[in-house]
Amino acid sequence: MPKEYSRSQRVAEQVRRELAELIRLEVKDPRVGFITLTDVEITPDYAHAKVFFTSMRGEEGLDEILIGLRRASGFLRRELGKRVRIHTLPELHFHYDPSVERGSRMSKLIDQVVREDDARHKDDPES
Repeated sequence: MPKEYSRSQRVAEQVRRELAELIRLEVKDPRVGFITLTDVEITPDYAHAKVFFTSMRGEEGLDEILIGLRRASGFLRRELGKRVRIHTLPELHFHYDPSVERGSRMSKLIDQVVREDDARHKDDPES
């Protein structure tokens, strides 16, 4: 049975896709060059959208990225209005999403523990 999505979830996903394309192709500000949009949450009245992003540089230069995104938000909102047909165009609020970086760090820690465990079992023939 297909999973049901609410209209707001579909709109949020469309907003995420369109913003990602606009940032990648249209925004000329070098501060926002290496970001990935991870999620968009839209309020029920469509007045505000939290746009979550991650950066290839991690938290390095985060302030500059946020400045660049905020400067481009008017342009992004205007272009979004041309691509997405909704009654209210949301005000964009950008937020850094540390979950990807945190997940990568956790994965490295797990790999390290597995390697240490394997090395310990090789040294101890009774195990």
